[in-house]
Amino acid sequence: MRVLYFAWVRQKVGVAEEAVSPPDEVRDIGGLMAWLAVRSPGHAAAFANAKTIRAAVNQDFAGPDHPVRRGDEIAFFPPVTGG
Repeated sequence: MRVLYFAWVRQKVGVAEEAVSPPDEVRDIGGLMAWLAVRSPGHAAAFANAKTIRAAVNQDFAGPDHPVRRGDEIAFFPPVTGG
């Protein structure tokens, strides 16, 4: 699974992207975020308030209950506003 981080999420995690192999129990975006949060202090800081992070699975917006699978590309980013 390829995980991409954007904006302040990337700054806190410390990398723009990483390849991860979460355990089988991680089946959705919410579970992935919880699993990532324990990987490092940077991940913990980035995912401390999950409601402030948006996600996309294979370039489609996804909510916390959206399933994730091996081979997916997951992106995490702050809310986007127009202007």
